[in-house]
Amino acid sequence: MFYFVVMIANPFDKDKRINELEQLVIGLQSMVMELVAINKSLTERLAKYENPKNSRNSSLPPSKDENRPLKTKSLREVSGKKPGGQPGHEGKTLEMVEFPDEIIVHNPLFCKHCGLDVSQFPAELVEKRQIVEIPPIKPKYIEHQVFKRICSCGHTISGSFPQEVTSGISYGKSVECISSYFHARHFLPFARMQEMFNDVFSLPISEGGIHQVLQRATLKAQPAYDLIHDRIQQATVVGSDETGTRIGKKKGWFWTWQNETLTYIVASMNRGTQTISEHFKDGFPKSVLVHDCWKSHFEPIALTHQICIAHLLRELNHLDESYDSAWPMLFKEILCDAIHLKRRLLPKDYNTPNAERTELIRRLLDSLESPINPEHKELVSFHRRMIKYQHFVFTFLFNPEVPPDNNGSERAIRNIKVKHKISGYFRSHNGASQFAILRSVLDTALKNEQNIFSAFSQIIVIP
Repeated sequence: MFYFVVMIANPFDKDKRINELEQLVIGLQSMVMELVAINKSLTERLAKYENPKNSRNSSLPPSKDENRPLKTKSLREVSGKKPGGQPGHEGKTLEMVEFPDEIIVHNPLFCKHCGLDVSQFPAELVEKRQIVEIPPIKPKYIEHQVFKRICSCGHTISGSFPQEVTSGISYGKSVECISSYFHARHFLPFARMQEMFNDVFSLPISEGGIHQVLQRATLKAQPAYDLIHDRIQQATVVGSDETGTRIGKKKGWFWTWQNETLTYIVASMNRGTQTISEHFKDGFPKSVLVHDCWKSHFEPIALTHQICIAHLLRELNHLDESYDSAWPMLFKEILCDAIHLKRRLLPKDYNTPNAERTELIRRLLDSLESPINPEHKELVSFHRRMIKYQHFVFTFLFNPEVPPDNNGSERAIRNIKVKHKISGYFRSHNGASQFAILRSVLDTALKNEQNIFSAFSQIIVIP
């Protein structure tokens, strides 16, 4: 509270009275300025709570949402389609097989009317039904025996064990494949994986045994992992993203570089350019890099860049909620119109002049020249960022292979968060790297419509 004590001078002393009133006005003006500053500061702080960032207006994951935002704020547009399968969708159902493994015949033995024995009467098939069962699973123990022979010349010749048979008893390739599948696809903790092997497969195995099995599988998957890396570096379009994790007791990161057919994931203790340099020291000279505006993604050599439009749209939602400004929705409309144009473009349209594309570029440049209220700090920051990266906003309108968003990269590393929820964090960097290798191979198999277990069976071979 502010208090002013005004001493009333002699009413006949005019000059002194005027001087006192002037001092009072100066004091009131100072108080008003101070209150305005306080009000501005409190308003900005309150705006963060009135319009908090969430998964629909920022890059925060849905797991960070304190309260689910209204679905009306979603970036998804109404398709007009009814829920469920669409017309023309090819459904699948359980079908009977022509040659069942077992047939159980149900013949009547006595007449229910008169009680006569009819077991010797001819029978006619009326109906058949089938049930699908999984037979009991039991481990198969294969013994390798080495013999020796003595030649007539006196020389002794001995057989040899296969390369993968290295000890008195060990787990074979199928156990390595199943463990990799449970670990990288279903994110099972070691304790539940052990329970699965014991109870379902009747195979005794310890958590330490599972760790060793996964370690061997990872070494055998390394050549496939390296091949994915080499093909990513030669790709024409590469999406990149990173997500935080806990490795041991420290903050770590999972990075991904991917496209429509390949996924390469690495575990790292660094979120900066160092990680990119370690794995792609030559950069991506042949590639269009698709990513968000994290500065490290702009450091490596690249043909050009495409910043994620989906990230921008979410940010614009937040800015529109936070500030009384028409600019966020104006800029959002430009981006949405560009996405709609992308859907209509034919392959031949990308290399020829296009009036709609030219108009969109003009609207983009005009919006970037529009003045922004300097008091809208986050909006000013966004505006400056768009000016800096304006040449990377519409790359997708000039290349048919470049998507307008980085959703593919987000899907590639979303499994890290799922794993955290199911089995917790990684205890060591080695364990995180093993998961990254196996998940890279698995995700690449999925993108190429391959059976995951068959893919593991093919790549987990003798090193």
